[in-house]
Amino acid sequence: MANKKQQRRRQKERRHEYEEVWVDSEGNELAPEEVEEVATAAAKASPAAKQSAPARGRSGRIPPPPSWRRVGKRALIFAPIMFITVYVIGGTKLTLTGKLFQTAVLLLFFVPFSYAMDSIQYRSYLKRQGQPPKPKQKPE
Repeated sequence: MANKKQQRRRQKERRHEYEEVWVDSEGNELAPEEVEEVATAAAKASPAAKQSAPARGRSGRIPPPPSWRRVGKRALIFAPIMFITVYVIGGTKLTLTGKLFQTAVLLLFFVPFSYAMDSIQYRSYLKRQGQPPKPKQKPE
């Protein structure tokens, strides 16, 4: 059973006739036959270029590999925000050292979690691209 939004969308599609319009790089409209010819010619001409160009997702941003340096910078940005939050929530119950300790505990959870999220995001990007995950480097 379709919900209301889906029903309205289907009704709108029935009311309006949509037409596919293809435009080339110069802005000229193409017939459907010309589109097929251009697409097959482009596929035959440069299969290597097609493979080398990264297929981008919705945002087009390629996530960088995870690094502890980036996570450290992020922790430096969020540490004052965490301290202000603990300061406001703690009220008069905690001393200043107690508030600093609470902030340090929050950062101890935040830093590894942030690194794990970066690595999960990077590995999922590699999986979507069909690339094998990078092997872990052993410290020398």
